[in-house]
Amino acid sequence: MSETLGLIAGRGLYPRRVAELARARGFRVAAIGFHAETDPALESVVDELTWLHLGELQKMIDTLRAAGASQAVMAGKILKTHLYGDLTDLRPDERALRLLASLGARNDDAILGAVVDEIVSAGVAFPDQLELLPELFGDAGSVSAAGPSEAQWADIRFAWPVAKQMGGLDIGQSVVVKDLAVIAIEAIEGTDAAIRRAAELAGPGCCVVKVAKPSQDPRFDLPTIGLETVKTLAEARAGVLAFEAGHTVLLGGEALAEAADAAGLVLIGIGPDGPAGAA
Repeated sequence: MSETLGLIAGRGLYPRRVAELARARGFRVAAIGFHAETDPALESVVDELTWLHLGELQKMIDTLRAAGASQAVMAGKILKTHLYGDLTDLRPDERALRLLASLGARNDDAILGAVVDEIVSAGVAFPDQLELLPELFGDAGSVSAAGPSEAQWADIRFAWPVAKQMGGLDIGQSVVVKDLAVIAIEAIEGTDAAIRRAAELAGPGCCVVKVAKPSQDPRFDLPTIGLETVKTLAEARAGVLAFEAGHTVLLGGEALAEAADAAGLVLIGIGPDGPAGAA
């Protein structure tokens, strides 16, 4: 009998890609989707799909255990803005309310880490995604046909340590700069909104740097780039997106490179030594 992998699915293409790769490796995939968040098309690439509300933590755990999931993966964005204002749509159960009340902070690491720990305590493991599905992660080097100009390299080198410091504070994973000045920093609004804000402030030609946090938990909240990201960059007329190779999920395959080229966008992975020694 195939081993069952639980998939806790948020927004975008990421959950679908995880499901496809996991099934290709022989896993049976039991997914949990969230109303008004998860793409219903996910159902076509998983073995079973259960719909819940974001706050139904106990049902999430019960569903994973009933499916026989020995391990699980979180994939796809869940907007943290749901925590502000009316919580009715989240339908938080007693376990979720108790978890939220216990948190000393409500940043991504605190919330997601606590949820993962609750699920692990129920007997479902959360593997390192870098080890479970290494095909998801982008390599060092140019994804686009074009590489950075000298000025773009200068912006990448300038932005890299800023992004790492912001990640270390668990504020966000992306920084947008232009001409050696910070234009926008990603926070609760997400990368796409930060890119749009930067374009409004500084116009075309911005440089976006996206990195893993220095203490990144490889089980969840990994930096991700997909076709929607490239679409946003194209609309903002950004010049370059540099990401941390080996720690950033790339979604879209060849279509991602083609979209970057069509937009005149430089898309490049930066290796473990960072951009300091690059061209």
